[in-house]
Amino acid sequence: MKERDNILRIFQETKEAIKKGDSAKIKGLSDQTINTASLTHDPDNIAVAVIVYSLSKILERKEYKKLPGWERFYKAYIKAIDKIISALKKDDEKKVRENLKLIRKEIGKLSGKLKKYIQDVFTKAKINKASKIYEHGISMEKTASLLGITMFDLAQYAGQKEEISEQREAKTMEVRERIKLAMEMFK
Repeated sequence: MKERDNILRIFQETKEAIKKGDSAKIKGLSDQTINTASLTHDPDNIAVAVIVYSLSKILERKEYKKLPGWERFYKAYIKAIDKIISALKKDDEKKVRENLKLIRKEIGKLSGKLKKYIQDVFTKAKINKASKIYEHGISMEKTASLLGITMFDLAQYAGQKEEISEQREAKTMEVRERIKLAMEMFK
């Protein structure tokens, strides 16, 4: 697991932000893992970014708290975060990964509208984080593969975002400038 200390800090700060109900802080913490994920293509960092971002979106939606199964899901999520923090402190990567997967399994135990809503949040979170990685210059194919989404979903989302779709392409040098530069290199 790359940047274990950073991931530990992110989960600790996430837990504090949960207590304060600060979903904006949690969303910002998820973005902090994207730089590392973009450089290393580390699936653990990507999973952390998606899980933390999803949590921020879930907590934003107050109506979820009224649905059957919310309390059990929320407690399981918090318990998994506590276990992740503990495993990170012990440098136990296996336990970290198990608890990251546990959060996803908890969704499978839900039923009705809550299950559908939370699955949708996770899907959209993967696409959102994929677009952030794509913004860092990783190919669309590689990014989609890393996050387990389709290139179509990523392209559709990326096309909607101004900062991606309006980025200017790099301008190439004119032929004369390239020749001049090459000649200067061999002087």
